[in-house]
Amino acid sequence: MKGTRLREILKLLVSVAICQAAGALGSVATGPSIATWYATLEKPWFTPPNWVFAPVWLTLFVLMGIAVFLVWHRGLSNRRIKVALALFAVQLILNVLWSVAFFGLKSPLAGLVVIVILWVAILMTLLCFFKISRSAGFLLLPYIVWVSIAAVLNTSILILNL
Repeated sequence: MKGTRLREILKLLVSVAICQAAGALGSVATGPSIATWYATLEKPWFTPPNWVFAPVWLTLFVLMGIAVFLVWHRGLSNRRIKVALALFAVQLILNVLWSVAFFGLKSPLAGLVVIVILWVAILMTLLCFFKISRSAGFLLLPYIVWVSIAAVLNTSILILNL
């Protein structure tokens, strides 16, 4: 019993750490462009202040980590769980790629292409998670809301800076 509990705690920590690592990787592409390129862009009136992004993403990555743990906790023998975890991995990679496309390449157009694909991948992941664990599905709702806002922001920046 004690060993099982420890294994589950380790799974939770690994799940959150993987999500936070993805966030850290994305920030490598983002960081250098904030005070330079991004600062020069025309932005819509609803653009959040820069200080908002880090705490929101940290929180979202924790929620994502808990969600993936809740699915992983159900075991890996079920095909539906394997598909859900694979979708989660795909959307996590796309999350990092958005930072590379938008900030690293300094391309709102490339960012828009990636964020649309990311949004679809999140939706698919969320729907799969709901079927396995309602709690896991609910934990991804703030994430898709934030990415929806980011997609509108990305689109607005692209239009304002043509």
